[in-house]
Amino acid sequence: MRDRQPTLTHPAVQLRPARPEDWSELFAAASDPAIWAGHPAHDRWREPVFRAFFAEGLASAGMLVAIEPGSGAIIGSSRYDLARVAAGEVEVGWTFLVRRHWGGTTNHAMKALMVGHALEQVERVIFVIGETNLRSRTAITRVGAEPSDRRMTVQLSTGQAQHLCFTLDRTAFAAGPLARLWAQRLR
Repeated sequence: MRDRQPTLTHPAVQLRPARPEDWSELFAAASDPAIWAGHPAHDRWREPVFRAFFAEGLASAGMLVAIEPGSGAIIGSSRYDLARVAAGEVEVGWTFLVRRHWGGTTNHAMKALMVGHALEQVERVIFVIGETNLRSRTAITRVGAEPSDRRMTVQLSTGQAQHLCFTLDRTAFAAGPLARLWAQRLR
């Protein structure tokens, strides 16, 4: 995938490339332990753990910060990653949002923007989600991603964790709930 750090805008959220100077505001957003409860890296709210997460995100050259329209506040992040993909794929993941944006349009709008952009360049998007992360597994199936047979062991700050792989291709995206949000993007 050529363009892994676009600026993408929807009425519910703006995504832009992460920069080193985003550290303080992004860490403030991530420092709520409740965000990470149920996540395999449940200690990601701690400064040294999040610092490593942030550094890896910047090094990936695919990290985007999520900005709340109106306030301009950084409310989370996500990223495109190529480390675990097959030909014609990109991973979308490593996503978190502040809790006040849970259960609304923001996460779906983020996924719509990132997946829609990716599928203009690749055939399929994958999501690698911790086997025990029921909240993320439920959320990803609600946007039309399907479980695959692929499983991965991922090294996290808390140790190794089994992860499941979900996929979303162009046909499923066009027929699924994210297509409407993708159509609402601001150009």
